[in-house]
Amino acid sequence: MSETNAAPEAVAPHRYTAALAADIEARWHDFWDANGTYDASNPSGDLAGDPEAAARPKKFVMDMFPYPSGAGLHVGHPLGYIATDVYARFHRMTGHNVLHTLGFDAFGLPAEQYAVQTGTHPRVSTEANIENMRRQLRRLGLGHDPRRSFATIDPDYYKWTQWIFLQIFNSWYDQEADKARPIATLVEQFVSGERATPDGRPWAELTAVERADVLSGYRLAYASDAPVNWCPGLGTVLANEEVTAEGRSERGNFPVFKANLRQWNMRITTYADRLLDDLDALDWPEAIKLQQRNWIGRSEGARVDFPVVDHPDAKITIFTTRQDTLFGATYMVLAPEHGLVDAIVPAAWPEGTHDVWTGGHATPAEAVAAYRKQAAAKSDVERQAEVKDKTGVFTGAFAINPVNGDRVPVFIADYVLMGYGTGAIMAVPAGDQRDFEFARAFELPIRCIVEPTDGRGTDTATWADAFGSYDAKIINSAGEGISLDGLGVVEAKARMAEWLTGRGIGEGTVNFRLRDWLFSRQRYWGEPFPIVYDEDGVAHPLPESMLPLELPEVEDYSPRTFDPDDADTSPETPLSRNEDWVNVVLDLGDGAGPKRYRRETNTMPNWAGSCWYELRYLDPHNSERLVDPDIERYWMGPREGQPTGGVDLYVGGAEHAVLHLLYARFWSKVLYDLGHVSSAEPFHKLYNQGMIQAYVYRDGRGIAVPAAEVEERDGAYYYQGEKVTRLLGKMGKSLKNAVTPDEICAEYGADTLRLYEMAMGPLDVSRPWDTRAVVGQYRLLQRLWRNVVDETTGEVTVVDAEPDEATLRALHKAIDGVGQDLANLRFNTAIAKITELNNHVTKAREVPRQVAEALVLLIAPLAPHIAEELWRKLGHDTTVVHEPFPVADPAYVVDETVTCVVQVKGKVKARLEVAPSVSDEELEKLALGDPAVVAALNGAGIRKVIVRAPKLVNIVPA
Repeated sequence: MSETNAAPEAVAPHRYTAALAADIEARWHDFWDANGTYDASNPSGDLAGDPEAAARPKKFVMDMFPYPSGAGLHVGHPLGYIATDVYARFHRMTGHNVLHTLGFDAFGLPAEQYAVQTGTHPRVSTEANIENMRRQLRRLGLGHDPRRSFATIDPDYYKWTQWIFLQIFNSWYDQEADKARPIATLVEQFVSGERATPDGRPWAELTAVERADVLSGYRLAYASDAPVNWCPGLGTVLANEEVTAEGRSERGNFPVFKANLRQWNMRITTYADRLLDDLDALDWPEAIKLQQRNWIGRSEGARVDFPVVDHPDAKITIFTTRQDTLFGATYMVLAPEHGLVDAIVPAAWPEGTHDVWTGGHATPAEAVAAYRKQAAAKSDVERQAEVKDKTGVFTGAFAINPVNGDRVPVFIADYVLMGYGTGAIMAVPAGDQRDFEFARAFELPIRCIVEPTDGRGTDTATWADAFGSYDAKIINSAGEGISLDGLGVVEAKARMAEWLTGRGIGEGTVNFRLRDWLFSRQRYWGEPFPIVYDEDGVAHPLPESMLPLELPEVEDYSPRTFDPDDADTSPETPLSRNEDWVNVVLDLGDGAGPKRYRRETNTMPNWAGSCWYELRYLDPHNSERLVDPDIERYWMGPREGQPTGGVDLYVGGAEHAVLHLLYARFWSKVLYDLGHVSSAEPFHKLYNQGMIQAYVYRDGRGIAVPAAEVEERDGAYYYQGEKVTRLLGKMGKSLKNAVTPDEICAEYGADTLRLYEMAMGPLDVSRPWDTRAVVGQYRLLQRLWRNVVDETTGEVTVVDAEPDEATLRALHKAIDGVGQDLANLRFNTAIAKITELNNHVTKAREVPRQVAEALVLLIAPLAPHIAEELWRKLGHDTTVVHEPFPVADPAYVVDETVTCVVQVKGKVKARLEVAPSVSDEELEKLALGDPAVVAALNGAGIRKVIVRAPKLVNIVPA
């Protein structure tokens, strides 16, 4: 029988049961709300509060933005929220002004898809989901400041998302200053002639369209025609990060194709170096830092221009990290999407074209078109995968290798991507395995230019091994004005870069894997762009007075979707169907007066609102500015140990290693450069919680069956009499293994759920949920209750007596250990120490008040409801939330004595009880004087004495 039903109420009317827990929890929730218990004080403004509180050291604790799902929470979701709540509560008790609150990331595809399926407006369903989630989180007793909560769909919030977009749009990156600056400063340079226009004409002679095109090449937010990930099944384009390794949409699992579309982009690439360098100052898991470094992908090398034969104005620019191998380049490869392909393809195959180069097509144009269609059906991962058969087709064009004047054929092949480097490579088959395999397949020459160091000679097809060694010597690499023969790789790279620069055909440079951030979505449920277009197609920002540009009500809010496999389609956005909203007459305040404009009909991606939400928590009601500078500096400004500023603790899943975290860092740096914030980084300390897993049971068809209805018999599992398989995996409604917090709270109470989730194991490790194990923490709380309250009378049973020596030592060791554990997010070991102390107290005939009160305060961050109730029963009229955390007496933390083992020739001969602070010299003297040790030595001399105070002495006789 479970403890929830074990004892009848008539026998123990004041026993801690689920019903009593529910009553206690509801009353304290109301108390906290009515008294503003978790209100954090700003140094100024409408949330200034108590000046004394603002004078304390601050602690800004944050969870990653939750998305309000219609399914509500299962027990896996609150893991991080409970952890940050415990951490925040501990720091309130240690004298900090703690900011801890929670908002909702509510724009995006899930709500829109649900709306399309059900006919419910996404705002209606999303707001209902938010209310349900607020109810579930409130029941858990999370200590959030409710005054600071918001949703990204609130116009008062997305007004500032739009405002930030305009700051980025109206900025450019000044490489000399190494920071973003207002676009007006760039215009001044063009007007004064300090900076030349691309074609050399004076700025005044350029038309409005020409000026807009020039500035678009510099703006940090810009629209351009570019290869994008088009998903017909969703009717929208996707960022690279939203496409799976299989080339399908992360949401919906639809095929994704490459298409050229005009889209908004963020020029995040200009910040690549700073995004890399500033990682060093952040207290983040090394695995996350590594993922960001790899995504940014910095590599040093050279840019080289290859002229195209018969096209005087055309050149193929490549980036290589091995410019020392230029003499070994025997052909070139362009990505199928490369913009130069159409311009260089001739009408007919050149004389002498190998049959294998043509793909069996009559003309280069036919070959290129067919191959492009084939490549478009593959994901980037598929295109880069190591496959046995290399594919490609000759464009019919040749380029000139600039170092030796050789004509090299130009191919297109799917293993070269537009998203990396320049979308073109020089192929050195002697040094790259893919190039080598391609050269063999297409009958292309292979030229050895690195001397192997193992004596294998230069007539073998395995020269590539030598390229990996920087000890190799360059050979066969001499041309007009340059010779690399006999040089090592490092010296050869430097000499070639210098030669290229001197000839004006290249230069040493740095390249990044990072691409600009695709910022458009063809959806309804997102932030509208604060951009309008004039009759010439020039983009104009809306003035700040017109913000927020609210999302209009529309009858049909679904993007037009297509056959998922039909790549020959293009987006049609829901907003484009609202003619009255799209076509407007506006006075933008630029002196042009009222004019006709067309609004942008794409919306921002769901990442937009989460790029800056930490700032809104600071100053959530400010309608005049993004955030008050003094308030931002107080909570997030640079300080000792946090040179770039930021949130003190940010907890969330590791799955956001690149997407959200990289984007938020980019926005923070732009705002920092423009002087809007003092913090160059949004999140100083990042902690990734693990996942609560659950067993998934599947029948013979592979379909998940309800986990709660599965029976275990003789080590096997059965559902309705049929044997099923069991596998540990995610928890979720679709897997029929979800357990809701409401279920556990009803059965045991919220404090039990909080304790169980924190006690399951280290916070950063995934762990399996086991409902049967929850009772262990329930019993801990019942024992704690009985240590203070008589279950029959309800009277407090503690006594005003001094604790004995053993109890004092147990108490202060627990205080010391629990405090350290809570400060370092080691909640499972903190609970173990509290349990040990509680068990010690349970054995006592009478519980001293001093011990009972300390025990209640120790558990308060973890189980706040029962702690509040017991604190009140113990005669206090204050809340435990702001009570000082107990302080350990050092005299009781250290053991009075420890046992020292004395060994002679590796065998234990004596055990000494010594003080923990005993010195090596004192311990050696005691050991050598012990009678048992003297007898074991039997007069023998001593060669060595090894002392490891206070626990070991090892004596080695002569």
